[in-house]
Formats: sequence, C-alpha cells, structure tokens
Amino acid sequence: MNTKTIGTVSRALYRRTYSTQTAALAAAKRRIAETDSVNPFFVDTFGRKHDYLRISLTERCNLRCFYCMPEEGIELSPEGKILTNEEVVRLARLFVKNGVNKIRLTGGEPTVRKEELNGLKSIGLKSIAMTSNGLALHRRLPQMIENGLSHLNLSLDTLDPFKFELITRRRGHEAVLKAIDVALGSSLSSVKLNVVVVKGLNDAEVVDFVKLTKDQPLSVRFVEFMPFTGNKWDQAKMVPSADLLSRIQAEYPSATRDLDEPNETARTWKIPGFRGSFGFISSMSDHFCSSCNRLRLTADGQIKVCLFDPSEISLRDIMRQGASDDQILQTIQKALSGKKEKHAGMNDIDVKTNRPMILIDRPYKSRKPLRPSRLPYWSHPVNLESMHARWYSTKLTHIDGSGRANMVDVGEKEPTKRSATASGRIYITPLAYELVTKSYPAEEAQDAESLSSEQRAANKSRRKGDTLTIAQLAAIMGAKQTANLIPLCHPLSLSNIRVELKPCRKSERPSGNGDEIIRHFIQCNATVSCEGKTGVEMEALTAVSVGLLTVWDMLKAVAGREMEITDVKVVAKSGGMSGDFVRKGA
Repeated sequence: MNTKTIGTVSRALYRRTYSTQTAALAAAKRRIAETDSVNPFFVDTFGRKHDYLRISLTERCNLRCFYCMPEEGIELSPEGKILTNEEVVRLARLFVKNGVNKIRLTGGEPTVRKEELNGLKSIGLKSIAMTSNGLALHRRLPQMIENGLSHLNLSLDTLDPFKFELITRRRGHEAVLKAIDVALGSSLSSVKLNVVVVKGLNDAEVVDFVKLTKDQPLSVRFVEFMPFTGNKWDQAKMVPSADLLSRIQAEYPSATRDLDEPNETARTWKIPGFRGSFGFISSMSDHFCSSCNRLRLTADGQIKVCLFDPSEISLRDIMRQGASDDQILQTIQKALSGKKEKHAGMNDIDVKTNRPMILIDRPYKSRKPLRPSRLPYWSHPVNLESMHARWYSTKLTHIDGSGRANMVDVGEKEPTKRSATASGRIYITPLAYELVTKSYPAEEAQDAESLSSEQRAANKSRRKGDTLTIAQLAAIMGAKQTANLIPLCHPLSLSNIRVELKPCRKSERPSGNGDEIIRHFIQCNATVSCEGKTGVEMEALTAVSVGLLTVWDMLKAVAGREMEITDVKVVAKSGGMSGDFVRKGA
C-alpha cells in the first residue's frame, strides 16, 4: 500500500471516528439535558441541594404567641398581595419539576386544597407536610389526609391549659390535644410536636413532654427560642439543647441517639421501650446550616433562602408581569446564589429588617406602625419578667399589675338593679331521700339497743330538724355573709334572696348496657337581687354552696360516704355593663 492510499484510509478512519465520537457526545449531552430538565435541582454556591420547599399560605393566625407576634402589633397585607391558590400551585409545580420532592404548608391554620398539590406526586413530589397550631384541625384532618397530606407537625408549648392561654393569649389547649389524638390515630406517616422552649416559662415541662412518647408514635422536638422582629429575644431566655438533653438523661439515662435522616433539622433521641422519640432543633446553639436544603415561599410570594436572612426576591411580582417558567427559575437561582454558608451568630441576627415570625410576607421595615388606638390588647409590650402579672391584671379583675390581690374600685359606677340565679345539686341515698320527703312520725319509746344501726342513724338525722328548711335558712344567711367569706367581694345591701331546695329523682344508665338506676338528689336554686354598683353572682353561688353543705351536714349520719355536691354554677344574671345572661339548658 502506497503512501497516498494510507493517507486516504487514515483520513476516512479519522472522519468515521470523529463522527462517532461527535454523535456519542451529542447523545450524552442530550441525556444530560433531559435529566436536567427533569431534576436539575436548586444548588447554591456551597453545593447544597435544595429539595424541600416551605410554603406559607396565610399571614393570619388564630393565636397570639408572644414569641411570634411583635409587641407593636401587625397590619395584614391587602388580600390582593397574597398569592392565590392558582399561583401557589403554579409555583409548587415549577419547584417540583426542578427537584423539590417535599412541600410543607405553613401559616396560622393552612387549609389550601391539597388535592391540587397531590397531583404533583406524578412528577416527583414525595410528601405533602403541614405545620399547624391545631386549633381547628381535628375535624378537617381526615379530609386533608384523603387529599394527600402525609406528614403533620403540631405546635404546643405547654401541657398546662392556663399556661397555654398565657403564652398564646388565646384559649384552645383542649382543641390542640384533640388534634394530636386524631392525628396519632390516623394513617399519617409521621406526627411531630414542636415545643418552643423559653427559660423560666416552660423549660420545666421538658421531661413531661418526653413522657408523651412512651405509648404513642409521637416525635417531640424542642425548639430553641429564636430571635425575630418584636419578640424581645434575649440569650438569657434561650435554653441550649445540650442543657435540655442533660435534664432528660437525668430522668432517662438509657436515652440514645437515633439515626438522623439526611438534612433533618432535629437531632433525634430514643428511649428503649418508648414508641416515639424526642429531638432538638438547635438553630441557635448548634446550627445545621451545612446541611440546609430548605427554600421558603412567603404568603405574598417572596422567595427566602434563609429564615434569618432579610433578603427576599418577589416571585409574585414577576409572575403577575407575565414571566415565563424559565424566567421564574432564573429569579429563584438568583436568590439562591446569594445564600450564605451559615446564618449570623445568635447575637448578630438581623431582627430589625427581617420579618417577624407571624408575618411571613413582605419586609417588616416597609410597614407603617400601627397607631396606639388601633392596637389590640394582645399587642402591648410584653416581657417574660412581667408577663404573668400583666396577664393576671388584664384578665383577672382582682389582681393588679404586679400580680398582687386587689379589690376592684367601683366608686365611679352608678348603682343599677342587678340579679343573679345560681343552681347546684347534692346526690343522696334512697334512705336520705325518704327521710327528707316523708313527714316525721312521733318517735316511739323504744329500747335503743333493739334498733338497727340504720334506724338509729335515721333517728339521729330526724333530731336535727327539717333538713330542707334549715338548709334554706342557711343559704339565705350565707348570701348575706358573702363579703365576709370571700375576701375581695364588696359588701352589698341585698334587696331580696329566694332559695328553693327540691327533692328529685331521675333514671340513668351510666354503664350504657341498658341497666337503669334511680338516682336521688336535692336541687338547690338561689336568686339574689340588689340595687348596687357590682353584681350579685357571688352571693347567689354562696347561697347555693352553703345550702348544699347544710344538707350534707343534716344527712351525713345516713349518707355521709355517698353524697356528692355537683353542678354549682350561675345560670342567669341581669343588669350591669356586661348585660344579661342565661345559660343554655338552664
């Protein structure tokens, strides 16, 4: 083969090889592009892959937790500034198409139609989670699960109903407990309980919370008190997770570290024999920034790449200006490129320009402060040192601003006609009922030793006199003495006191198996009237209480161990600034 032939063959082989390599390279690029188009993932400059999106659906909340609500109050965004359901679903779909596989819905009580998000599972969404305060959840939860909800976090900072009202400035402790029960009895993949721990307020309850995990598959997570605009954060109020763990290990020394899931915020622990677990979200003392995979979409459509960073970019605005999906993705990547390696130290976090926790919407610095006349009572300045006293003084009329007993000043009030009716009952035995309802026969001269113990007890009760008449007189005297018995009650000039004691019988089926029993009781009703500067509810309650206690004393010889005083309550009142009241069913 000559040189010319060799050259021709070589050039042909080169062209064929180059063509094959070019085709293979093009095919590889196509496969990479196809893969990227399905799951390119949101990756920041530190290589962290973001596959978890938290979507806040509302600025509203039916609680007023002091660590979440700024003391100067809040002003909600106009309705048109909040993302619509359609906008939420469009953005969620875009995030899922680009690698997000977990979505968590947050807000005061998020109730977006989850069936729309459930449809995203066909393109890569693995779980739909929700964080809720639980107040209105127990009835809605089954439908939410049917529509795709798979994971639930509930917030509860105390097991004490009174302290719950102190922390949240609202009632609802029982409703949250009911939501927990419903959730644990459902098909949810996980149920977690978030507990924000504040020193001197609820840190003593940590072990009690851990005990909840013994018989239920519940994960309790203790969250360090975090700084946000308006919540008076102080490092002295923050209990490091290491301290909480030491307290728990003192009670349960066998507690061991559990295997954490990738990107999990909580360090999880297990106690042998316990069905559930407990853990710590240590955002302040031991941050988990290096494994952060979270993006946040606020209620008004801002993308936040870090909870503690005030920087935000509006997806709502560009979306409403007609931006394409590619343009929205570029905006998200721009926001993500500014994510820092870690947030500032606990004393350097920006709480002036970052949002308060309750307002996961527009930057707080752009808001106009509310005028004092528009501030609701719960928005007044609160700090932990005086919180108990302030709460007592605003809710309990007989406690002053420092938490001490205080008699209400009624000197400026005008006297008005007032009345109140209270009722109550005492359950008694059949023999006691017979003694009360039958006339008293002349006592026969009998040898005391020949009488049965029951007959001797009956005679002893008879010797005390007419039970109902004496109890009625005692009730009237009790009403008159109310100010002497209840320290902070005002002495009143009562115009009328009516007391009625009536023997009653009723049939009950307490066991639910059809067995009917007859129960005997004395019903006491007392109505007290006056013309004065304060109400007479306490006088009516005292009359009923003293009347029933007198019945007890009169009949204790024959029924002392079996009597029960119950249902003492105000059933009606009239007059005064609070208006008239009649209890339903009274």
